[in-house]
Amino acid sequence: MTTADTAPLAYPFNIAESLDLSAEYEHARSREGLLKVQMTYGEPAWLVTRYAEARFVLGDQRFSRAEGERHDEPRQSEGSRSGGILSMDPPDHTRLRTLVAKAFTVRQVEKLRPQVKELTRELLDELEAAGPPVDLVDRYALPIPVAVICRLLGVPTEDRPQFRVWSDAALSTSSLTAAEFDANREELRAYMRKLIEQHRKEPQDDLMTALIDARDVNDRLSELELIDLCVGILVAGHETTATQIPNFVLALLDHPEQLALLREQPELVGGAVEELLRFVPLGSGAGQPRYALEDIEVGGTLVRAGEPVLVAVGSANRDALRFDAPGKLDIRRAGNQHLGFGHGVHHCLGAPLARLELQEAISALITRFPGLQVAGDVQWKTEMLVRGPRVLPVGW
Repeated sequence: MTTADTAPLAYPFNIAESLDLSAEYEHARSREGLLKVQMTYGEPAWLVTRYAEARFVLGDQRFSRAEGERHDEPRQSEGSRSGGILSMDPPDHTRLRTLVAKAFTVRQVEKLRPQVKELTRELLDELEAAGPPVDLVDRYALPIPVAVICRLLGVPTEDRPQFRVWSDAALSTSSLTAAEFDANREELRAYMRKLIEQHRKEPQDDLMTALIDARDVNDRLSELELIDLCVGILVAGHETTATQIPNFVLALLDHPEQLALLREQPELVGGAVEELLRFVPLGSGAGQPRYALEDIEVGGTLVRAGEPVLVAVGSANRDALRFDAPGKLDIRRAGNQHLGFGHGVHHCLGAPLARLELQEAISALITRFPGLQVAGDVQWKTEMLVRGPRVLPVGW
């Protein structure tokens, strides 16, 4: 069993201007025990890089998210603490998650597929009419999940550009001070508070109205919990999917044999999305530390009560002990139990919706444009929790 006896390594390892997984993760997976790492802000943390240990930490309730509120959480910017449902443990987490879960079941989400199909067709018509080169992010990848999540929550079309600014700041790892981060969060809360009041006056057939009923009729959550839950759904409900669409396009273009196979057999799109979720390491680094509530051995390292653990999902998804040829993109891969949507009580609530949007977006795009290619310089997101193109010019 190992304990900390060396200075922590600076973290995160991945660079923003790429989708590559840093070689540091392979070194970490091959060594005994866990690594001690130091993020830009917060206390040092243990880093989990192997699949089995990642599932263990994410799934064991002796590791707490709520405990982070009482600590100097490891993080990439001064103000970027998670907050909301992502920082809760059961039973509070369970109470709020249950209110939202029924809107994101596979059955409910499948009802949205015709709308998403139609949306992709309309956007591709507009792309074709505009002519190449066009920015795939602004004209295609972003509008799809934004439109869907705004429709679910009842956010007016004209307000969407403004909440993009707030969302970017919420996920920023830049030099935002804690005060600036808090000010941005309060602006977004104020907007959501106003939207909730409009829904109270004029109820609609959407998720926000259902959550308001849970608050006003059954008293199942506080007003601030209601506001933060809607904010969390709005931000989480579009940002990662909007980032992964261009990421997946780049990955497929880098693996032309896999792209050709998917075009020849479009029925493979479900498996292709799962493999791309495994293969593409979305995060610049691990986030949302879990705190040990008691002394626990993890992978040969004794994690003491009160110590934080970071789980590097991108690394765990490339663990050769779990996946054959983990560094190879294989859209036919079977039994793909990746951790792209997390694991345990914080497993991504919107996973069925993200899968549907990714399947439809990728399938429609590669079918419409057989000659799809990058047609200019890629501008990468920098100083963000997620990695991907901010601008991706494409032609066909």
